[in-house]
Amino acid sequence: MKFFDDLRNLDRNNIGGWPKSVKGFFVALVIVVIVFIGWYAYVSGEQDTLSTAQQQEVKLKQEFEQKQAKVVNLDALKAQLAQMNEMLSQMLRELPSKTEMPALLVNISQSAQAAGIVTDEFTPKPEIPKEFYAIQPISLKMQGTYHQFGTFISTVASLPRVVILTMHDVSLSADKPGGGKDSPPAGGVLKLEGTVQTYRYLGDEEAKGKNDKAPARKGGK
Repeated sequence: MKFFDDLRNLDRNNIGGWPKSVKGFFVALVIVVIVFIGWYAYVSGEQDTLSTAQQQEVKLKQEFEQKQAKVVNLDALKAQLAQMNEMLSQMLRELPSKTEMPALLVNISQSAQAAGIVTDEFTPKPEIPKEFYAIQPISLKMQGTYHQFGTFISTVASLPRVVILTMHDVSLSADKPGGGKDSPPAGGVLKLEGTVQTYRYLGDEEAKGKNDKAPARKGGK
């Protein structure tokens, strides 16, 4: 064919003298190469965009599934939270109130005396108010046996109101010489000294008044 003969006989130093058919062929070839390079660059960029979008899709699906699981369980969680709040409120209301606290302290002191414990000191200290309850520290100095202290704790636990006694900086030692601080004799006298804390419920009005005063103190600074 004449076209292939022209290709074989091309003079590379005289491009202007090439036949029109050969010139058209090379122009078309250059156009094809340029289009291919442009297409490849475009497709490569779109592939990166597609890969990023696919990764984002997986991430969004995971977030959606997590949020959907929370939404599905939301009503159950709300009901559980309401139940827990109700239980907490009931437990708090089983603690002694402000008006019951003086009589309760007397009952605790009398319980120690009824158990045969010698009370050298039983001094209630100022209350420490918290968010919805108040701490009542009591400074104690007592003497008695294991059995007497056991009877005292049992009696306090059986009081009509829930009484919680927590020990703070309390020391317990044998009163008799040679008894040993860590392992006193079963019938030996023990000395208990330190501070215990009991708790009372803050009434709605007290809690409300405490919360109302907090912003006022902050603004006054």
